[in-house]
Amino acid sequence: MAETKLALHVTPRSGRDCVSGISHKEEPLGTEVCVRVTAPPDGGKANKAVCKLLAAELGVPKGKVKVLRGDTSRHKLVVVPLDEASLKKWMDALPVV
Repeated sequence: MAETKLALHVTPRSGRDCVSGISHKEEPLGTEVCVRVTAPPDGGKANKAVCKLLAAELGVPKGKVKVLRGDTSRHKLVVVPLDEASLKKWMDALPVV
């Protein structure tokens, strides 16, 4: 199966776990999916929560969603086991924030 990279902006210690929308920013960040998780950024807890949330949202196994870059940053790059067309369709349904 194809894998696609996805840029995220993560807000830890949020009131709930959710994908809140798409943020269009100037380069070098570009377009990011905004994700909120209740987990704190302590010992990788927020990263695990992000992977679990994205897996549930996209209907893929949570072990297949991995953080490639940004372990200690709010700006992350993750890889998901979906082709670009499927991921784009999912992103197009998200609101712009």
